Amino acid sequence: MSVQITVRLPGELVAFLDSSVAEGLAQSRAALVASALEREMRRQAAIDDARILAEQGPGDDLDELVSWSVSGAALGD
Repeated sequence: MSVQITVRLPGELVAFLDSSVAEGLAQSRAALVASALEREMRRQAAIDDARILAEQGPGDDLDELVSWSVSGAALGD
C-alpha cells in the first residue's frame, strides 16, 4: 500500500529527479525517492548490525566451520 505525502525539496534535488525520469533512469519521481529511501533504510540497518556485532561479537561458532570448509575446499573450473 502506498500513501501520498507532500515533501518540500530543494530545487536542485527536484531537477535531479526530473532529469533522471526524462533520461529513463527512473520510472517516476516517486520511484526514485522510494529507491533512495529503501537504500537509506538498508544503510542504517547495516550500521546497526555493525554496532551490535562490535558490542556483542559473533553470535555463534560458525567462523571456525567456515575456515575449516574453505581450507579443505577444492575449487575447480
